[in-house]
Amino acid sequence: MVSKNSPEQLPPGFRFHPTDEELIMYYLRNQATSRPCPVSIIPEVDVYKFDPWELPEKAEFGEKEWYFFTPRDRKYPNGVRPNRAAVSGYWKATGTDKAIYSGSKYVGIKKALVFYKGRPPKGIKTDWIMHEYRLSESRSQPTRPNGSMRLDDWVLCRIYKKKNLGRAMEMMKVEQDTQQPEIMSAINPVEVVAVTTGQQTLKLPRTCSLSHLLEMDYFGSISQLFDDNSYNGISQNTLMTNVNGNVPQAMEKFQLGEVSHQNNSNSFLNQPIFVNPAFQFQ
Repeated sequence: MVSKNSPEQLPPGFRFHPTDEELIMYYLRNQATSRPCPVSIIPEVDVYKFDPWELPEKAEFGEKEWYFFTPRDRKYPNGVRPNRAAVSGYWKATGTDKAIYSGSKYVGIKKALVFYKGRPPKGIKTDWIMHEYRLSESRSQPTRPNGSMRLDDWVLCRIYKKKNLGRAMEMMKVEQDTQQPEIMSAINPVEVVAVTTGQQTLKLPRTCSLSHLLEMDYFGSISQLFDDNSYNGISQNTLMTNVNGNVPQAMEKFQLGEVSHQNNSNSFLNQPIFVNPAFQFQ
């Protein structure tokens, strides 16, 4: 049986990370046969009388996982199905049982369970996990009095709360989405040059590179840009000359997406340049 043992009696640097085989051979088997355990740090607690978040304060040792010896009761008087109901929810088995061996000898079973809040079948899944260790079925069960609901005197439970990676990834994605517009505006700012024509103002972007023009699609076709290597010949004065020469006609052509350059002998500028109609007069 487990005796109360204060953590101060444990050696410095002590960590309790037993394997599945060690839990069965040196702890659960000793508990079931009333022999002392190597270290008396696993208390006797009926885990089904508490919610999982209440159990850490019932433990004598542990920071992220907690161990308990607990009895198991039957769900029905004449059945072998255990009662998994707790205070505000229930434990539900998940996955398949794992057989535990010591060498080649079958000594126990490990079962994984998840805690659900509420009542079945509409319970809400939580992040609390239980690993239940019990001795192999080959071990003789003690005689029970008629009407007894006790299924096992002792099983060993390891309880912990898993990290919810899905929520963490979702929070990181939201944070990245909120920061992305600020980063893009800092990396790729768009300056606007205002050309005043009477009472109306034409707003045009000020670009700094050919790649920027291609990316933003300010001008029409890509083939026009590569007809000549005279990209440096593009200037704001050319467009302003056309606009100042005939304002109504220039406005009409701009709204249709066509602004021509006639006062330049360059072959590139002699072709019409199509401007994105998204940049309209204001």
